[in-house]
Amino acid sequence: MKARIQWAGEAMFLGESGSGHVVVMDGPPEAGGRNLGVRPMEMLLLGVGGCSNFDVVSILKKSRQAVESCEAFLEAERATEDPKVFTKIHMHFVVKGRALKEAQVKRAIELSAEKYCSASIMLGVAGVEITHDYEIIELG
Repeated sequence: MKARIQWAGEAMFLGESGSGHVVVMDGPPEAGGRNLGVRPMEMLLLGVGGCSNFDVVSILKKSRQAVESCEAFLEAERATEDPKVFTKIHMHFVVKGRALKEAQVKRAIELSAEKYCSASIMLGVAGVEITHDYEIIELG
């Protein structure tokens, strides 16, 4: 996996993934930015949520669950002193579908957290406390 980060002036950077996609990262005005993109730490949190949500949906589909929507809402706490690393991340999943089995949803989230989501597992090894919960919404 490769990435390229290019400085675009002031506190703005363009991140290009190895697959050719570009994202804008920018700092807040008080740090010389223009607030035109996500912060790098926000990008990291988005990556963790995307990785985990990808796993959960994939596992649910493989277990033949009729999942129609899955959202992950993340809240993170950071250290107050530099380096301001994440200290806690909580993921709340809202899974919508028809006749979803709670045991399958719970297991999909556990498998992501314990086996498949490289991003959250890596942060967990680094000492970040990562917790999860979920709710299931039955679609008529």
